[in-house]
Amino acid sequence: MTIQVARLSDPAVRAFVTAVNAHDREAFEAVLAPGATMSDDGSDRDLADWTEQEIFSSHGHMDVDNESRTGHALVVRYSNDTWGEMKTRWSFTVDDGRITRFETGQA
Repeated sequence: MTIQVARLSDPAVRAFVTAVNAHDREAFEAVLAPGATMSDDGSDRDLADWTEQEIFSSHGHMDVDNESRTGHALVVRYSNDTWGEMKTRWSFTVDDGRITRFETGQA
């Protein structure tokens, strides 16, 4: 059963998912701290290049299936025009209300 985005417990994570699903680059960038980093399947990636390819130009979408107690880890059915739908895990490091790092990969 999908968790409604509005019910995600951490405000920064909620804003991240909302921005991804709305394809709102400005809101997405606003939730990231300066110098934020990310990894995909254990490999650090260039944040701007990765988000352009995997989220914005390919219409990425997150349907959240599970949230950790802290709200900083999600299990998501992620879909985009490139790869279709896959079950993924996402973990977030949040500092002062902004995401400083996120890690994603197949679940």
